[in-house]
Amino acid sequence: MPVPSPQSPIPVVIDTDPGIDDCLALLLALNSPELDVRAISISYGNTVVENAYRNAVEILRKVKQPVPVRVPLGIGARRPLKRQLQVADDTHGPSGLGYAEVPPAGVILDYVRPLERLLAAQREPVTLVTLGPATSLARVLRANPGLVRDKVSRHVAMIGNIEAAGNQTRFSEFNAWCDPEALATVLAAEIPTEMIGLDVTRKVVIKGSEVERLAQQSPWLHDALRFYVEFHKKREGLDGAVINDVLAIAYLLQPEVLTFSDLRLTVDLDDGQSRGRTKLNPKGSFARVAMEVHPPPVRRLLFERVLAGALVEEAMA
Repeated sequence: MPVPSPQSPIPVVIDTDPGIDDCLALLLALNSPELDVRAISISYGNTVVENAYRNAVEILRKVKQPVPVRVPLGIGARRPLKRQLQVADDTHGPSGLGYAEVPPAGVILDYVRPLERLLAAQREPVTLVTLGPATSLARVLRANPGLVRDKVSRHVAMIGNIEAAGNQTRFSEFNAWCDPEALATVLAAEIPTEMIGLDVTRKVVIKGSEVERLAQQSPWLHDALRFYVEFHKKREGLDGAVINDVLAIAYLLQPEVLTFSDLRLTVDLDDGQSRGRTKLNPKGSFARVAMEVHPPPVRRLLFERVLAGALVEEAMA
């Protein structure tokens, strides 16, 4: 009887705004043989795009592989479609990576490949993972919707919230709040979108004690995460850090960690507390929305593949 060939890695393009939790998500993706990371598109969001690009370069240098990782980088969105640019310095620090040491940001040139060109270069359809505002994808949908339908077989987005409280306003998740018009554009296109939002990501946490154990084994990550822990302690009294973006990557590796509901949604385009609110509407656009999560396998993947050395029995709980 012939031996079955191993399953081919999933081809993935990631649009991200690194970002402390984005940093962990990227390292998990790049350290996972089940994924073939074809390209990384850089967006504003947690920080300005110049910082985010610099951060992505530094993150690639931290990947645990015997040879340097060469992944094409491009620039997605520099600012929202209509809204004023605002970033999350209070959450991620001025550099976007907390206290981690990084070189100065350089100038981002206009001819750096945008997400549209990164997608066009793919020889087969890919899974597109968006970890920041939906602006990069919305711009491609507005300019070349056929390209998205040809090249994106699946869209996995860390964005939104249904029952959970917002983390930007009372009602709104940060990525949706940054550019609600972009998210509305993406939902209206009804590409195969799977939304992984605060209803599930809020339940995946690194404990403060676990971050402290990184000080010797992974001082650079410790310095990044230490800022995140301080933010969560000050903002909500949590002794640890919510690592939202990691869940989108972990889901690709172990789909059973999430349970989805098929919902119809609209995005609130008003200002104030409701800006960016993702809410149920029977006349809205269809999306699969993650509503339940099993955190232990997510934490196990992260500690085994990214935070090795800090793994202790309580990390598996």
